[in-house]
Amino acid sequence: MTTIPLWLKIAYTLFLCVLVPAYWRMADAGPRNFLWFSDIALLATGAALWLENSLIVSTMAVGVLLPEIFWNVGFFVRLTTGRSITNLSEYMFESRRPLFSRLLSLFHIFLPPLMVWLIYVLGYDERAFVAMTAVALIVLPVTYAFTRPEHNINWVHGWEGMRPWGLSPRAYLGLLMIAFPIVVFLPTHLLLRAIF
Repeated sequence: MTTIPLWLKIAYTLFLCVLVPAYWRMADAGPRNFLWFSDIALLATGAALWLENSLIVSTMAVGVLLPEIFWNVGFFVRLTTGRSITNLSEYMFESRRPLFSRLLSLFHIFLPPLMVWLIYVLGYDERAFVAMTAVALIVLPVTYAFTRPEHNINWVHGWEGMRPWGLSPRAYLGLLMIAFPIVVFLPTHLLLRAIF
């Protein structure tokens, strides 16, 4: 017996069928855009829905829930007050970007609650922290090697336009590969494990 409603699986899949080709043709990053952890989580959550797989959704939640919360806080503060508190969602207010691509990017709003609901339904898989760390140790160097600094996907080329302590690009990448698991993944893992 399936746990996830069929209508949700179909609706999510149809959304991906619109988003993937649109993002693929984007002028600025194109297919490289799918290296963002949030985009990886979006696609993997589609697989988790159909497979009803706790490990997949738990892994993605460990990787992106915290940044997604910051994205949403920044977006809604800017939307309601006009003030910018984070650069994460600033692109949503850039008129030079096509409205359609910005509307598609609203997946950042529904993805976090969907992942939390899926974990509630399917359970939390404690292997998620190790799995997401392994994903990051692959994705971050690939992102560094195949993307341009102006895209700064997953912040592999600097934070807020610079590298702390004057680190070399590779030293900064190494620091990032340590920081993501410790600062982002581990706290999220401990919180999800405690709740679920």
